[in-house]
Parts: sequence; structure tokens; C-alpha cells
Amino acid sequence: MDANLKIDKAVRTYLKKVEQDQNLHLDEREITYREFLSNRMLIVHSIRKGIPYRLFRLIQEKTPFKEEEWAEFLSISTKTLQRYKASKEHIFKPAHSEKILELAEVTSLGNTVFGPEKFYLWLQTPNFSLGNLKPKELLKDSYGKELVVEELHHIDQGIFA
Repeated sequence: MDANLKIDKAVRTYLKKVEQDQNLHLDEREITYREFLSNRMLIVHSIRKGIPYRLFRLIQEKTPFKEEEWAEFLSISTKTLQRYKASKEHIFKPAHSEKILELAEVTSLGNTVFGPEKFYLWLQTPNFSLGNLKPKELLKDSYGKELVVEELHHIDQGIFA
């Protein structure tokens, strides 16, 4: 199955659980991964419910980050992340779920602006507009993530500092 179809299906399955657990009424149409990431209300409900490891794994595959980087972003050890992987039924805490979705959002935007390979190179390159830091270094906290998102929007709109 195509990776995009697989993650779209996983998101829809997950959102049905969110809808049931949180007494929501979601639009009946087939929500895609991309639509999910752009719907702030769904993101809020998803953070509160927690992201299941299975969905995290699919998100992880769509990002340029290695397991060690994910562990660092989530402020957990790689051993803990591997333990979650072994359990398969793990649900990430809200703080971890929020970080997972933030990185998914940045990756989706970055891939749209640059394409996957160029986006990963951009993340690794010191950026004058970001205080000569590598964008990847700023993804460790939400304020830094917002700076990276702003810069990606500027690049997308052709605004260069």
C-alpha cells in the first residue's frame, strides 16, 4: 500500500477513536493526513487523547529524523523509545504527542516548500534569519518550532531576510 494511503487510513482510524472517546462529531468525509495536520481543533483533541505508537511510526517514516533524533526531541532515551516500539500498544503522553504533531507539521510544510531531500539539507544548514542556528536545533521547543515555521512560510512566499 502506498505510504500516503497508509497514513491517511491510520489517521482516519485514529480519529474515529478520538471522536468516540471525546464525544465529538467529525465531518464524515475522508480526512487525509495533511488535512489532519492543518486542523487545529483535531490536533488539540489528539494531543489530549495521546498518539498511539502505530500512528507515530507512520509519522516518523514521513519525517527526515532518525530514531535517536526523535528520542532527543521527545526528551526520552532511545531505549525507552525502543521499549514503546516493542509494546506496540503504547499511547504517548500529551506532551510527547504534542511534540510528535509539531514535528509532523513542520515536516509537512518543509516538504511542501522544498521537497524531502532539500528540506533535510535546509534543516542541517545554519540559517542567518534564525540567528545562524540550524533549523533542526530550534525544533527542540515550541517557540523554536514556531520560528522555523515562520521562516518556511517566508521562503514559500519568496520573502528573504
